[in-house]
Formats: sequence, C-alpha cells, structure tokens
Amino acid sequence: MSVAAQGANVAFGSIRQDTSLPVEITADNLSVDQTTDTAIFTGNVLIGQGEMRLTAARVLVVYRAESEGIARLEATGGVTLVSGQDAAESERADYNIDTGTIVMSGNVLLVQGRNALSSDKMSVNLSDGTAQMTGRVKTVLQTGNDN
Repeated sequence: MSVAAQGANVAFGSIRQDTSLPVEITADNLSVDQTTDTAIFTGNVLIGQGEMRLTAARVLVVYRAESEGIARLEATGGVTLVSGQDAAESERADYNIDTGTIVMSGNVLLVQGRNALSSDKMSVNLSDGTAQMTGRVKTVLQTGNDN
C-alpha cells in the first residue's frame, strides 16, 4: 500500500538523544577559521553523539563565539543519519545543538524496518525521539502479508 500526503509525524530512533553529550567528529581533512569561529570537515565525515551517527561528505561546524562548545552543524553531500534501528538519508542536514533538532532536506528517505517514507524535509526532535516530515510525503506501508 502506498500513501501520499503533505505532512506526517513519525517516531525516530529507539532512544531519546542527550544533546549535552560530547560530539565526536572524524574526517579526512579539517580546515579551521578562527575569525568566523568555524571549522570545515571534509572527506568521509563521521559524527557521533551518544547512540546517534551522522555521515556526510562535508560538515561545517559553527562554534559559539561567546562561550565554549558547538552551536550547530551543517552537513552536506550524501547525508545519512542513524539512530537505533532507524536510518534517514538526505542531501543536507542542519543540527542545532541548543534546540536538539536536526532538519534534513533534499530527497529525504526514512527507513524504519520494512517501512519507508520519503519527503522534501524532515525535522527530528532528538529530546523526545519524534520527527515531522513535510513537503510531498510518500510512504510504503507493509501489510504484514508476505504473498
């Protein structure tokens, strides 16, 4: 069964994400610009925070100017976000550390077990493990029959 709609609320990830946990980043290359409080990681970028993993070709890290720590991450190029058994892919992902939200945009595909949803944009609330998909949402729901 296939269903199309303008918006959908879904669960995302098997656990709530603690956004106060350290963010670990590995990449092939790093370029730092202290005048703009930014860093650009490129090449096989892997970001981990707790149980959540995000991979991309390029990630811009924006640091807080007035205090220590990361304010936000902007990932582009083949972005994949994995939390628990759920996985999402998109062209771009913007992670706001303070609000605990990740906005994925551009050909978003969310896979949850045997079910898949696609949309133009997905906003993930890491503190409560929910997501909202908007912009021409399409889903394929498995009926449970293997025939």
